[in-house]
Amino acid sequence: MKKKTLLVLLIGVVVIVAAFAALQASREGRAAGTNNYQTHTVEFGNLTETVGSTGQVRSSQTAMIAWQTSGRVDQVNVSLGDQVETGQILAKLADDSLAQNIIQARAELLNAQQALDDLMNSRTAQAQAYQAVVNARQAVIEAERLVASFDRDQYEDDVERAQTSIEQAEDAIEQAENNLEPYLDRDEDDPTRETYQNRLDNALLNYDEAVRQLELLLLQPEQAAANLEAAIAQLADAERKYEQVKDGPTQQDIASLEARIDMAQTTLDQSHLTVPFDGVITDVKVKPGDLVTPGIVAFRVDDLSTLLLDVGVAELDINRIRVGQQATLVFDAIPGEEFSATIAQVSPVGIPVQGVVDFNVVLELSNPDQFIKPGMTSAVNVVIDQLEEVLLVPNRAVRALEGNLVVYLLENGELRSVPVVLGASSETMSQVVEGDLNAGDLIVLNPPVDLFSNSGRPGFLVRN
Repeated sequence: MKKKTLLVLLIGVVVIVAAFAALQASREGRAAGTNNYQTHTVEFGNLTETVGSTGQVRSSQTAMIAWQTSGRVDQVNVSLGDQVETGQILAKLADDSLAQNIIQARAELLNAQQALDDLMNSRTAQAQAYQAVVNARQAVIEAERLVASFDRDQYEDDVERAQTSIEQAEDAIEQAENNLEPYLDRDEDDPTRETYQNRLDNALLNYDEAVRQLELLLLQPEQAAANLEAAIAQLADAERKYEQVKDGPTQQDIASLEARIDMAQTTLDQSHLTVPFDGVITDVKVKPGDLVTPGIVAFRVDDLSTLLLDVGVAELDINRIRVGQQATLVFDAIPGEEFSATIAQVSPVGIPVQGVVDFNVVLELSNPDQFIKPGMTSAVNVVIDQLEEVLLVPNRAVRALEGNLVVYLLENGELRSVPVVLGASSETMSQVVEGDLNAGDLIVLNPPVDLFSNSGRPGFLVRN
């Protein structure tokens, strides 16, 4: 009996010791687990809400300058990196290699410039036009005098005498024919026949002249009227031309000559290349002696006074982007430096890129330096909103649990999930809009994976 009692006591002691050891091990395990948690104290603070993207720097203006004609390069006046001004000549072609149309344009330019100078400064055109008016007026006076001095009675007498002369000429022809007729059978070189033949020929000539004189006489009244009418018309033309030039050249005349000058100058300008805007030479592809043809690019010019950044923004964020918003830029090529920019343009049209729609946003750098160069890539954070004194939690502390967003509080060594609704977010922190959280609460950044669903994530950006 004593042995049984002793055995029971020993078994009891063993059980108690084992239970105590297990409890102690459990406590030590929990303490060890608690010591492995990374925690963060919930607090109020300021939050800058941003939209992130990447972009590439470019100059505000770029021009590829190409030849428009053929020839041999004679001069190259700039080098890579040179500052240039609008209109500055970059390179020229040799005169003896220029195309024929350019050589002709040089002569045409000189002629047109001389014509314009004459038009603007010479009074010859006005003087000649006035002289034409004077001459036309004199012609009208003389024509009127002829019409006024026409004597109808004398005219009728002259017509009657002319008609009589025709009748007499006809009689003379008849008499000459009668005189010749008896001798027609003789040879043509017979002296008598030749005499009468000559008389007949003279009679015919006299008749033709009498008819011509009558015809001229009959035309005198019409000719005088026609002369007067023509003189009046010529006077009107002369006066009209004088009116056009008496006050100097017209705008149409000037514009016509200026157009000739511009056309000739444009053609002549093909013999050299000029700068279209102030900037920097960023590429030189030509050397003296090169043979060039139309379309060959010789220089690149960039306006580096203003640098822009092209950024693609997702369609979910584009409606929160506005012209004038500020942004921060970070370049891998310039470590440790942060730059600022302002949104200058927001495209109203999206562009599909590999199934995702992006909108192009252009930013203007506010404080560029010599280290920022076109072509560099930058990480961009556009500032959407600035919030002050809001309750904040780290993004990496947020998990998904059964369709809800939760954070885990550490209370007395135990974890408790707290559902939350988040508002604005930055890259690292989010605003707590709803949830049983207070400043000073200790939340866990690395809760065990088995506490939340497969959809849980170590941290993410959530927006309303």
